[in-house]
Amino acid sequence: MPTLLSDIGRVVAEVVLPTTCVACGEVLVGTERQLCMGCVSRLAESLTSDYADNPVERRLLGRVDVEAGMALYNYRHEGTARRVVHAMKFHGNAELCRLMGRQLGLELLRSGRFDDVDLLLPVPLHWLRRLGRGYNQSELLCRGVAEVFGRPVETKVLVRHRYTRQQSLQRSGARESNVRRAFRVRRPDRLAGRHVLLVDDVLTTGATLAACFEALRRVDGLRVSVATLAMAGN
Repeated sequence: MPTLLSDIGRVVAEVVLPTTCVACGEVLVGTERQLCMGCVSRLAESLTSDYADNPVERRLLGRVDVEAGMALYNYRHEGTARRVVHAMKFHGNAELCRLMGRQLGLELLRSGRFDDVDLLLPVPLHWLRRLGRGYNQSELLCRGVAEVFGRPVETKVLVRHRYTRQQSLQRSGARESNVRRAFRVRRPDRLAGRHVLLVDDVLTTGATLAACFEALRRVDGLRVSVATLAMAGN
């Protein structure tokens, strides 16, 4: 029976090559996907708040004119969120990007502060880095958000036209200059008068988001909100 054989094959595969949690390495059981229930609980404990004047908005205050901002988790040096983000960015885990995007999308829906967003913009990668990584984790995160948040994803308008050194390897004071004028907007008419949600994986100093805003602020009537999976130093 094909069904019986496939079931046997699945069980054998799980025993020989068990699927493990991307954050702690424990073997996943039952309906667990990517993360064990223990790590899911630890992520939940690090949930950030989505109220007005929250830490995301305060970090960007005076640098960008943001409508609303939120981050889903706190990003700590030895924390679960950091291990999740590293799995997304450096371990080729595209499925995890979409899964985390859906979680972010659910929180955006629950918040109600982003209800009038028209479309989603992922923070773009330079084509050389995307070629090396195989995908843009922020774009896949964004597509996961779209699955539950129900807004279109636009990937051809905001582009990263200048190759930059990896932000995580730069000192805090060097991050601004590293990404300054790295982005530009193509077809600004597609954004004019709209409310867009800029989506990224981690907010650290805010330099990358500020550089994106530098390009976006030239679009007539554009309003921009921000959502990131995690925020460092909160």
